[in-house]
Amino acid sequence: MSQVPKVDIFIPCFVDQLYPHTALNMVKVLEKAGCQVHYNPAQTCCGQPAYNAGYKAESWDIGHKFLSDFAPPASGEMRYIVSPSASCVGMVRNAYTHLFTEREEHYMCQGVQARTYELTEFLTDVLNISTIPGASLPGTYTYHDSCSALRECGIREAPRRLLDGVAGLRRVEMAETTTCCGFGGTFAVKFEAISVAMAQQKVEHALATGADYIVSTDVSCLMHLEAYIKREKLAIKTMHIADVLASGW
Repeated sequence: MSQVPKVDIFIPCFVDQLYPHTALNMVKVLEKAGCQVHYNPAQTCCGQPAYNAGYKAESWDIGHKFLSDFAPPASGEMRYIVSPSASCVGMVRNAYTHLFTEREEHYMCQGVQARTYELTEFLTDVLNISTIPGASLPGTYTYHDSCSALRECGIREAPRRLLDGVAGLRRVEMAETTTCCGFGGTFAVKFEAISVAMAQQKVEHALATGADYIVSTDVSCLMHLEAYIKREKLAIKTMHIADVLASGW
């Protein structure tokens, strides 16, 4: 790119409340990649929790605020919207199409959707970056394909390509890597026993690889797996990909 890419970051609820270091590391990675990063402190939620729970009117209100918060600047300059969550990106790309059907709001929605990217696909598909200079982490990792990344955003190779470029880090694929971890937002609340059993299966597959880390694009999945790992006192760690890419420098 000849011009400095300008990025508006969207920080998901889970990241904001529980993993703020992941947001800071995403900023570090984007700046390392040569981006000019902007943050709108008025931003809140994408509306996904309300939408998944069936509260369409409430999710419309929250989603409409998202569209307003990330509307293009009056100057008309190109500003990408980047988030460390395929789940939120999937919500914007897919559910918003069904929420915003009136002509004017649909046009506004399409403009935001076209500029919204998950972190790894932005780095690889927009910036054409396959490695982050200086990124290093000794050990082995196994990768968890989140449902939102894989099925809603079509993301599979981008995270692996970036992680394979981290010095000292080696990949070992787990069995059934594309199987759900069991979180699923409200699913984990409504069907706790099934959700925990799915987390157990996922963690057991990860442990069987001998990996040091489970890495993914979504902290919601990692939070769910981390809770099971800590409860069982297991010798494996979870890391968001932004935290891995910011390691070592």
